Amino acid sequence: MVWVLEGKSLIAVPSEDANVKPATIFSVPCTDPNISNEKGNPIYLGVKEDLCLFCAEINGQPTLQLKEESLMKLYEEKEAKKSFLFLHGKDGSTSIFQSVAYLGWFIATSSQARQPVTLTKDRGKTYNTNFYFTSLQPGL
Repeated sequence: MVWVLEGKSLIAVPSEDANVKPATIFSVPCTDPNISNEKGNPIYLGVKEDLCLFCAEINGQPTLQLKEESLMKLYEEKEAKKSFLFLHGKDGSTSIFQSVAYLGWFIATSSQARQPVTLTKDRGKTYNTNFYFTSLQPGL
């Protein structure tokens, strides 16, 4: 599966689908020294310079959304914006992304095509939480 941007939503689709244009996910590190990197490197993720991944509670459940916010503005903030922040960890050759605002909740995709990229607390069960992530920044 690859992530594609449809409107203001990230959807997971099979990479072999015709005419698939995968979304490019950009990352920048969090510069707040008060954020622990014990469970992973704290990073902000964006689909565009001004459209970032964001966690919020809806109907009592943490959800993953895209929100208009400048990725570089988040990077320049002295104090972390936890709703936008993820811990990037390694699991073998893949990456996992845990929400800082909702520790224990991970970015995930369904095994079914055309479902939104979401959050789950059940790693390794219904949802895939391991992704291949290539970073151009050392240490991420």
